[in-house]
Amino acid sequence: MSKNIQTVRGMHDILPAETAAWQRLEQILRGLMHAYGYQEIRLPLLEKTELFSRSIGEVTDIVEKEMYTFEDRNGDSLSLRPEGTAGCVRAGIQHGILHNQIQRLWYMGTMYRHERPQKGRYREFRQLGVEVFGLPGPDVDAEMILLGVRLWRQLGLSDLRLELNSIGSAEERLRYRDGLVKYFTAHRKLLDQDSLERLERNPLRILDSKNPAMQQIIADAPPFSDCLGSESLSHLDGVRAILDQAGVEYTINPKLVRGLDYYNLTVFEWKTTALGAQDTVCAGGRFDGLVEQLGGSATPAIGFAIGLERLLSVMQLQDKQETYAPDACLLITGQVSAAIGMQLTEMIRDALPHRSIVYHCGSASLKSQLKRADRSGAGFALIVGDEEQQAATITVKFLREDRAQNTISRAELANFLENEINRANGRK
Repeated sequence: MSKNIQTVRGMHDILPAETAAWQRLEQILRGLMHAYGYQEIRLPLLEKTELFSRSIGEVTDIVEKEMYTFEDRNGDSLSLRPEGTAGCVRAGIQHGILHNQIQRLWYMGTMYRHERPQKGRYREFRQLGVEVFGLPGPDVDAEMILLGVRLWRQLGLSDLRLELNSIGSAEERLRYRDGLVKYFTAHRKLLDQDSLERLERNPLRILDSKNPAMQQIIADAPPFSDCLGSESLSHLDGVRAILDQAGVEYTINPKLVRGLDYYNLTVFEWKTTALGAQDTVCAGGRFDGLVEQLGGSATPAIGFAIGLERLLSVMQLQDKQETYAPDACLLITGQVSAAIGMQLTEMIRDALPHRSIVYHCGSASLKSQLKRADRSGAGFALIVGDEEQQAATITVKFLREDRAQNTISRAELANFLENEINRANGRK
């Protein structure tokens, strides 16, 4: 007999016990985007491979090692998206919504990278991406960061720290790259294999190394600020002034860079100590040259992405996750038919469309039905027996409190149940 088919390595199912936390997080994210005036854009999972090699950079780990790439039946090279910014820019250019326009956009969905799976890093992972086009000033950079501050507050999260830096213009990055190559070449014997490879292809990525043995040599590397001109420094000062006025705490990390080629000026990361080596929950920065690089008109832009699995892990560690439980379960007993029970449940759903009401399907004793309702986490059991059917009432049993059950007329049930649910949830 053949083995059971398992998930592909590095990809995972989200089971019913976990989806309540996902739904709550997604609901909060959608509400936050709406509050800041951002509009949702929905992008395809598959893009032409050229899109990523032109935007991310052909000598990055993502393009060289991590993309899921294949030829389709027409011989075209296609890739599962490893990140969302390139596709968002492609869509903006293709549909003409970026030129001389201000766009605040967001998207949410799966990304794919063929990396070694570990805690906080998967081959299929989910991200929120947020992008703004058409605004060149430091104020929108600060807005991006303040949006993150508000999100952590809404989620009730602590232990998230902000790191900030500027990686300047393309010319300044080139100067810094030359200095970095000279520095690391002089210390070549101390570099690990990954860093030796990056030294030839993308030396700024050495600064991202998580190898403990590399941390001292990285700390001693020349800071990016040595190569920044007055315009880049002024832009960073503008971001800092707004954050200081808003009381946002941050650290200037002169070694903070982004691993993708298209970034410039402001870069930032929100980090946590709760997840070990995979400590970045949110990362972003400016990419003012990417629209033009992909064939559009020169357009200033900034964005960030949040790894949702990592964010949920932080929420779980800080006990901020939710579990699903219906508000009430309707149970029948005696000679009451399933058809009547189903009809009553539908009537309650009509009256309380925003509440979760589960009807007990299948035959079982009232005792068994109550046990099942209790295991579901429901707050209330709505019981309909022969007496209730004749009197047009429903008995309400409190499953989470030591209170005497109530018998309520069907006409009064919706108001009674809504008030009790609100009270149980601590709302008035």
